[in-house]
Amino acid sequence: MTDSTDRNPEPGQVRTPDTAWPLFEVFVRGKRGLNHVHVGSLHAPDERMALHNARNLYTRRNEGVSIWVVRAEHITASSPDEKDPFFAPSGDKVYRHPTFYELPDDVPHI
Repeated sequence: MTDSTDRNPEPGQVRTPDTAWPLFEVFVRGKRGLNHVHVGSLHAPDERMALHNARNLYTRRNEGVSIWVVRAEHITASSPDEKDPFFAPSGDKVYRHPTFYELPDDVPHI
């Protein structure tokens, strides 16, 4: 008999939604990049196994130097449908745009 907190069913027991492994989102930082990039999702029984599975699945050819795995249930995101009202406050802050600043000619690499 399995405990309700046990994510792994007994041998021969059918996996039901309440015993299914949680979904993890996987982010990989490439050798040349500075940012982690979302590369996909996977199911795993825990964080440690998710990290190992992500390594095997998403960095088979040494594409990355760092992997993050995050339970999908812990991610909060804005909706694309709310794009205009959510990001509108930044539109009236024109001073944040570099078009209002004059760059001196002697400043290199800008």
